Amino acid sequence: MSINDVGHALDWIATNPDARETIIRSLIEIERATPYREGFNLREEITGPIVDRLFSPGETVTKKLADGLTISCRYTSKIVRDFVMAHKNPPDHVWEPQTTRLLLHLAKGARHVVVGGAYIGDQSTLIAQAIAPNGVCHCFELSADNAGMIVLNARQNDLANVQVNNLGLWSRAATLALTGDDSHAAPHAAPGGPFVATTVDEYVEEQGIGSIDLLMLDIEGGEFDALQGAVKQLEQRPEIAPSLIFEVHRSYVDWSQGLRDTNIMKLVESFGYSCYCIRDYNTNYSMAGHPIELIPIDDVYLGGPPHGFNVVAVKRPELLKSEAIAFCRGVSPKLLFHRDPKLHAPLN
Repeated sequence: MSINDVGHALDWIATNPDARETIIRSLIEIERATPYREGFNLREEITGPIVDRLFSPGETVTKKLADGLTISCRYTSKIVRDFVMAHKNPPDHVWEPQTTRLLLHLAKGARHVVVGGAYIGDQSTLIAQAIAPNGVCHCFELSADNAGMIVLNARQNDLANVQVNNLGLWSRAATLALTGDDSHAAPHAAPGGPFVATTVDEYVEEQGIGSIDLLMLDIEGGEFDALQGAVKQLEQRPEIAPSLIFEVHRSYVDWSQGLRDTNIMKLVESFGYSCYCIRDYNTNYSMAGHPIELIPIDDVYLGGPPHGFNVVAVKRPELLKSEAIAFCRGVSPKLLFHRDPKLHAPLN
């Protein structure tokens, strides 16, 4: 059988939902049974490309989570592919298990949560459910298609507390352009650009919110600019200042002198925040039963190829005192199945 014949066979399987699901579950069992081998990423090299062939680009995928939420998305990214290939069925999250758990922990009792780079609602839908009926999740997403998926996910889960803004967040009111595609599209200021951006502070004032409780930013290098536009929120006293979760990535942040010496950490710490790296998988992999491991930014392993991870920042350390949270040192925030487990696997 030639490679083309195999491709045609996969194309046929793709037309049969039951056959497709059987193949996906079989590939997941292969992943579970394959022993660790340094540098060999089975998902990216073998199983993932097979599943990619089983879906048409942009095809709508709908899955139900363990808590009953229904999540729809278009097959356009690794986020969606790994959601389809969730080892736990039904899955308990969409993307980044430990970040999701920490967001839900910090969102308890929140009145206003802002999510910049909300994508298809992979995090915000879960947050909105957790803070309903008294809290509102304010989503910012530049892609009109993705913003439409946030609306769909809110509607099909009867969540009336999701406010979707087809806007960017920046250091000032501006127009932006994007480099890259879909979930990896990086914003940059561009006079006359096709996308409009506001600031957190301006939005809070316009909406008459007063203060926000949690700010999540995943905007592919735009995090520093967005935080510069949130100074009025960041400078508030600890009792009302928002907790922060934001991404840093070596493609956008120069951490060659350590994380503390980066512009984004200097900015956040200047307002009295304590910062910790979140150890997490960039995939869908249930971490139920594992603590959320946090690393002080002065004692984190940053070696390896260019990568990114999320950081949590709080003004009130007691927010991170929980049986679900553990602190550790000297390891990588990047949890990986194909790298040295002493650095890239959960400690427990």
